[in-house]
Amino acid sequence: MLTRLKMLAVATGFAVMTGCASVPMESAEADAALKTFAAPPADQAGLYIYRDSFAGKGLKKSVTVDGKVIGETANKVYFHKLITPGSHQIGTESEFSDNVIDLMAVAGKNYYVRQSIKVGVFVGGAKLEVVPEAEGQADLQKCTLATSL
Repeated sequence: MLTRLKMLAVATGFAVMTGCASVPMESAEADAALKTFAAPPADQAGLYIYRDSFAGKGLKKSVTVDGKVIGETANKVYFHKLITPGSHQIGTESEFSDNVIDLMAVAGKNYYVRQSIKVGVFVGGAKLEVVPEAEGQADLQKCTLATSL
């Protein structure tokens, strides 16, 4: 009996870590327009936040910019936001507390932040990292634009 319970627990955990979560999506036209990676207006910076990790496909994770939720990520989705130049905090919900990174934005430049899911004790955690422009643009080709709040 104990072996069956262990197998059920492992199967459930695997399903949660690899299943697919869905979030509200924007139009294909809006997605295509943002994938041209045009320079933002001269007085703003562009921020792309995306998730392309294999692990945790069944999990949704909230993403914040300066403490305000912009949406929930699922695998292979991204958000785009125009931000003012200067210091910003990008955050994501994780297992025990939010993970936050600081970003110093320069006007007229795009920034690319990858959210990845990591193994946790009870549920997968999440981390953020700023990635180089070429890497972010290549990764975003495999993602679709999610609706921001």
